[in-house]
Amino acid sequence: MVMATSVTATVADQIEDRTEAGRREKRGHQKPAQGRKSYGMFLVIVPFLVLVFLFSYFPLYGWIYALFDYKPALGLGGSEFVGLQWFELLVSSPTQLAQIGQVLLNTLAISFLGIATSVLPLAFALFLNEVKTPWFRNAVQTLTTLPNFISWVLVYMIAFSLFSSSGFVNNVLADYGLITAPLKFLDSDQNVWITMTLWSVWKGLGWGAIIYLAAISGIDPALHESARMDGAGRFQTMWYITLPQLMPTYLVLLLLSVANLLNNGMEQYFVFQNAFNKESIQVLDLYVYNIGMTGNSLSMATAIGMLKSIISVILLFTVNGIAKRVRGESIV
Repeated sequence: MVMATSVTATVADQIEDRTEAGRREKRGHQKPAQGRKSYGMFLVIVPFLVLVFLFSYFPLYGWIYALFDYKPALGLGGSEFVGLQWFELLVSSPTQLAQIGQVLLNTLAISFLGIATSVLPLAFALFLNEVKTPWFRNAVQTLTTLPNFISWVLVYMIAFSLFSSSGFVNNVLADYGLITAPLKFLDSDQNVWITMTLWSVWKGLGWGAIIYLAAISGIDPALHESARMDGAGRFQTMWYITLPQLMPTYLVLLLLSVANLLNNGMEQYFVFQNAFNKESIQVLDLYVYNIGMTGNSLSMATAIGMLKSIISVILLFTVNGIAKRVRGESIV
């Protein structure tokens, strides 16, 4: 009996040794395969990393112009080095401070209006998802998405045709005797923030709803079926099932919008600006362009753009920290 037990133990040890050797050999085969796969995936993303470097990081070399009194005719080598003179000028000149204050007011006002209207694509996606006729739903989605691909120059042409002093709206109102003088829709500084926000909503509503429609398609259908079995109606299903499932996506986009408070873009405001509304429509990006290209002060424009970029990065990490503390997840 003792001999049988010893033989059994020996056989068990041999089997365990072979099993362990097989595992080591398998891991040895897996590591090179996994390494080759990881290397291949890295090669796939290399072109995108190069593009990011060329278009996002390499241009940061241009910040050096903020330290010179740059003259295009002389070049950077022939321009005078002035250090932080342009940054000091931003805070030492009362006129400059007042102008920047108005520009920041315009920028923040339009940005906060954009954040306030960010719920519209969410609501639009919710109701569009409830349309049960496929051809009608697809037609509405296509028609509301197309404006996103129209340039702001063409949008201004549409606005000019409709709302200029001799445009369609003024002509109709005059024909019906509702007005005696043309209304100044475009040639006025009144309600500029609201009109710019409305044009942005019209242009981006359908495009902004796409990401929410994609998120809706990823919701487990069993949740809707369970709600209907419990007697929930269509609006109750939207409110208690679909909307809560979309909130994580909305919060991430909201935090990104907060991080981009100072980034309004320039194209829309550049084409809509005129001598009558310039004070109210000039956002930070347009202000930098006007100073650099119209005012021939490229160094000052670089200094302002540099400060804007730094503040935007600070805002990004701030909202990232808030998201991590509130939701337990960060966006960066």
